[in-house]
Amino acid sequence: MAVITPVKRWRLPDFAEFWQYRELLYFLVWRDVKVRYKQTAIGAGWAVLRPLATMTVFVIFFNHLAGMPSDGIPYPAFAYAALLPWTFVASSVTEAALSVTTNANLVSRVYFPRVFLPVASALACLLDLAVAFVVLAGILIFYRITPGPRVLTLPLFLLLALGTAIAIGVWLAAINVRYRDVKATIPFLVQLWLFLSPVLYSVNVVPQQWRALYGLNPMVGVIEGFRWALLGQPQLALAPVVVSTMTVAGLLTVGLMYFWTTECEFADVI
Repeated sequence: MAVITPVKRWRLPDFAEFWQYRELLYFLVWRDVKVRYKQTAIGAGWAVLRPLATMTVFVIFFNHLAGMPSDGIPYPAFAYAALLPWTFVASSVTEAALSVTTNANLVSRVYFPRVFLPVASALACLLDLAVAFVVLAGILIFYRITPGPRVLTLPLFLLLALGTAIAIGVWLAAINVRYRDVKATIPFLVQLWLFLSPVLYSVNVVPQQWRALYGLNPMVGVIEGFRWALLGQPQLALAPVVVSTMTVAGLLTVGLMYFWTTECEFADVI
């Protein structure tokens, strides 16, 4: 006889169960990739057009007209190196936030670790990031920028970007099940987050005494890390990177715990 007991409040996720269902995660990621590019004329080209078009706008209005400084780096490379992780995280958070409600039929009928839905949405966006890297390579060659050995640290900052996307995505996914206002507010929040992140400008414009506090925005550490690893910036703003890493670790831990606590109600509320 099977005995079903209620899930304890604030119980840590069962990582052994995650490993047991690891193949399902792969298929969810592959499904999200196929759905994204199904019946599209440009396909993966959208992964290039979005950051490239945004970079063009930034160069015209913020560099040529507003004279935004770029730490001695050509502004197109400066902006595009930041738009790569920014576009990835923004897309991942948007997709992850809606992942549970989008898969309502699956959630209400079949058991599996529900956290796989926002995680799969974030992982699927890595393909867009990989495609967009091709354009960055061309920009670096055009401006004769050589990253050097520090490019080997790029996977660490990529992991930080992925952690940021998942940490915020699981929070919004769980909240969105009960409060559908999240779907309407995400575009506004993402746009506001863009201007609060050092995409258009360098973190050096922030006064030194405020940089550690500014690092509470996880994208500060991600963007500064990408620029340092790819563009050969002489110095890495270490304090914001450390604070951003700690922020992501805290958000991810508490976010997973919150998601685990509320997922038992998803099928009833959704």
